[in-house]
Amino acid sequence: MALAASKNNIVQTIKKYSKQLFGFIRQRVSSDEDAEDIMQDVWYQLSSQPEIEAIEQMGSWLYRVARNRIVDGYRKQKPERLEDYGYEDDEGEFYFKDLLLADDGTPETDYLREIFWQQLFEALDELPENQRQVFVWNELEDQTFQQIADRTGENIKTLISRKRYAVQHLRQRLESLYVDLINS
Repeated sequence: MALAASKNNIVQTIKKYSKQLFGFIRQRVSSDEDAEDIMQDVWYQLSSQPEIEAIEQMGSWLYRVARNRIVDGYRKQKPERLEDYGYEDDEGEFYFKDLLLADDGTPETDYLREIFWQQLFEALDELPENQRQVFVWNELEDQTFQQIADRTGENIKTLISRKRYAVQHLRQRLESLYVDLINS
């Protein structure tokens, strides 16, 4: 009798949570097929529970299992190469704009972004104050050289020169990060 009650409980749970849970999963994976696979894993894990009645918060339990399966799926995926996030300009300069601005929420992208920003700010701290300020104002705060010149009273050519020295230092300093990430 307990087995029949347990099966009935599973059927009722599936009817109650299927649509919402699928939507939750689908927003976090790349395809309907992946979402369906994760849903099957969640339902399988639920059906494998020896005492379903012992689960106090069924919705929370289901979403936690789904979230864990999504993360597991990301971990199993072939790691993406760092080059996939960047691009080369006409002069052969490599940029990681797509990586830094990506909003895909994957743990890998978040981790790479965190490492990059940490290294960038450490490298910026190594610069003389006037080079650091010009770089930050121009690149991170999108101020023009004219705006910076108006703000500081410095000659535009001086500001451009300071930024050039900053960029050279940052390229040299971040090159090892780039090589480490590509080879890992």
